[in-house]
Amino acid sequence: MHGYQRRRRKSVAEINVVPYIDVMLVLLIIFMATAPVITQGVKVDLPQAQAEMLPEDSERPLVASIDAEGRYFLDVGDSRDEAVDLLELATMVQDQLRTTPEAPVVVKGDANVRYDAVIQLMATLKAAGVPSVGLMTQPEQ
Repeated sequence: MHGYQRRRRKSVAEINVVPYIDVMLVLLIIFMATAPVITQGVKVDLPQAQAEMLPEDSERPLVASIDAEGRYFLDVGDSRDEAVDLLELATMVQDQLRTTPEAPVVVKGDANVRYDAVIQLMATLKAAGVPSVGLMTQPEQ
């Protein structure tokens, strides 16, 4: 009995990480499923109460307009009476922002225009590099 010695087993201090991996995979699937829903939409900062006037010392604004038929126009100082498509409007806005990057951009839409046309215009302006877009309003009578 002398030659036989009992060996003490060292205690194993490991954490079972399988449940944590399972939780992380479930969270990953949830985020992957909700990410496309979150990224859709156009961010618009709505006024809290009454619309504010543009500051007097600001640059002359670029006015992107939509008439009742859904045609797009861009007023860059000299009066423009011809309609442009969205791609041409984006190019014109980019050219103007290269020369005057501080110029505010304002959307002027007819009261009877389709909501989709306004959203397409605002998405086009955002893609053209416009940091923020204002909405032109008329005071209530």
